[in-house]
Amino acid sequence: MSKRSNSPGRQFALLSLLAVGMFGFAFALVPLYEIFCEITGLNGRTSGEAASVAQIAEISDREVTIQFTAQVFRGMPWEFRPTENQMRVRVGEVNTTEYYARNRASGMVTGQAVPSVSPGHAAQYLHKVECFCFTQQHLEGDAEIDMPVQFYVDPDLPEDIGTLSLSYTMYRVPDAEVVVPEAAASMPADHEGHYQP
Repeated sequence: MSKRSNSPGRQFALLSLLAVGMFGFAFALVPLYEIFCEITGLNGRTSGEAASVAQIAEISDREVTIQFTAQVFRGMPWEFRPTENQMRVRVGEVNTTEYYARNRASGMVTGQAVPSVSPGHAAQYLHKVECFCFTQQHLEGDAEIDMPVQFYVDPDLPEDIGTLSLSYTMYRVPDAEVVVPEAAASMPADHEGHYQP
């Protein structure tokens, strides 16, 4: 009799423990996945830090094609696109391209670009020296801007990779605080949202 009366309570305790364990595993899965992607270079994620030009061993005669794409995330009122669709570059050589953005909203909107590279395992070989994705971008209503990306392809890029795609997704940064120096607060802003002395 006592075994039967304890059975539902035991099952409830085991199921509760299982649910808590599953929740904990799901909660830990995202940071574990981020670490895994950072270590392996999978999923096309690129480093969030600027690369040094001093790291270039040599400029090769080998050429690869870099394709550029862009998209805005849902709710982001910006026009956002590359100024050129692709470039043919020499491996190890520093190149520059630009992305164009225009805020179609009437007020200031802050954006953050998140890059990715495909094929995913090639992400570790595309190094950004300068990139608008390193910082948040603040644009006044109807303002526009050309944002440069300076990059190079690592000479260690596997021979079987001849084309890489650099893609950016622009996300809206909610309730971003823009710090305007007190002296600049009374100055008019230009069409790109920069304060003019």
